[in-house]
Amino acid sequence: MQIRVHGTDEQPTLIYLAGLHGDWTLIGDFRKQVADKVRFVEITYPRTVVWSLDNYAEALEQCLAKYGITSGWLLAESYGSQVAWQLAARKNFSIQAIVLAGGFVKYPLPGGVWFARTSLKLFPLPLLIWLLVAYGKIARIRYRRAPETLLALNEFIARRTELDRQAMVHRLDQISAFDPRKIVRQLQIPVYQLSARLDPVVPFPLVRHWLRKNCPALRGTVAIGAIDHNLLTTAHYKCAQQILAWMGR
Repeated sequence: MQIRVHGTDEQPTLIYLAGLHGDWTLIGDFRKQVADKVRFVEITYPRTVVWSLDNYAEALEQCLAKYGITSGWLLAESYGSQVAWQLAARKNFSIQAIVLAGGFVKYPLPGGVWFARTSLKLFPLPLLIWLLVAYGKIARIRYRRAPETLLALNEFIARRTELDRQAMVHRLDQISAFDPRKIVRQLQIPVYQLSARLDPVVPFPLVRHWLRKNCPALRGTVAIGAIDHNLLTTAHYKCAQQILAWMGR
């Protein structure tokens, strides 16, 4: 597990837990929006096919401890929400609040996990690389208002190796097997939900409905008018302003 820290100890700490891709390559524009306002911590997961979510949480605690970080807000993007719940269950790190960015509790669409896992396993790696290159060309239009992300696209594509693919399949297996609903029902840490209004991967209304009924620590839900799961990149300005507002409270 790798870590990068931006900012000073005097600033409030915001810790970014990446989604399924597992690294910080797409968070540059969001980082720029919160610069000088928070101590922003970025995590890149190892390409492991054996770690449990508890291993992820333990390694995260160790990485943060090396930098003297003992408390902070968690910004949990998609798969990163699973790491966040496990970290909360361990009760070793002082979590001030959890912000779900396209995150979830128990994934509400099991068929979606099966489809993603099957696609990742069956597609030959050269085909996946070709699709990523094609995605990169489309992304130059999609991320035209996200200059930092555009600069990192080549690195994002280069990181997608065979071992990286296997690690993503393993993370999908973790999503299928993990059920943090009991953890979240008993949680006393403030929870906030941020999502695209029409997220095609993690439906905002389903997650919000469950949280409102079952999460007593829920403090707010906001849906941004976008059709995108990766909203921290495509809607980086709106996301940053909302999260900073929550942190200001």
